[in-house]
Amino acid sequence: MSDSKRRLWTIPNVLTLIRLILVPVYWVLMLGYHLDYWALGAFLLASATDMLDGFLARRMQCITDFGKLMDPLADKLMVLSVLFTLLIRGIIPWEPVALLGGKELLMLIGGACLYNRKIVVHSLFVGKFAQVAVSLALILSFFHCRFEQLALPLHIILLWIGVGAAYTALVVYVRSVVRQLRGVENTYNERK
Repeated sequence: MSDSKRRLWTIPNVLTLIRLILVPVYWVLMLGYHLDYWALGAFLLASATDMLDGFLARRMQCITDFGKLMDPLADKLMVLSVLFTLLIRGIIPWEPVALLGGKELLMLIGGACLYNRKIVVHSLFVGKFAQVAVSLALILSFFHCRFEQLALPLHIILLWIGVGAAYTALVVYVRSVVRQLRGVENTYNERK
């Protein structure tokens, strides 16, 4: 096996591939069979592999280009899948789904453009907070009936908090990218 193939098949990358496979599994469980708690289990397993693969990649010092590209893609596909299926089932409103979907689309396009320019923007605390808030809101959405009895849509409140944090993270991310691009331009101009 060549060295590049060996570097591709790292434990973190295999966990990322498992997360990608869990996306269609989630859809089938949630919409095909209406096995909500099994679908929730697939989402929780995907979330656990997300935390584990990042930890292992740093710990084992096996961060690969594949992982840099596919890890965030797998995360976004799973979160968007949960958002859209909960929307289809009428559990969450369309507004936060549209806002988060639009933000994720911008991030994917921006990430692809930056990847080509070899610019990397590391995760930010506010982005991690947004991810945790949205994930918790999605988990709580599977128990939405209990919140309706309390007349407190805790899952929706937490989802809106996640939307606010996600857009705050987007603004900080864009500012960081602009600073880096200016730095690249300044370096380029100095070389001339």
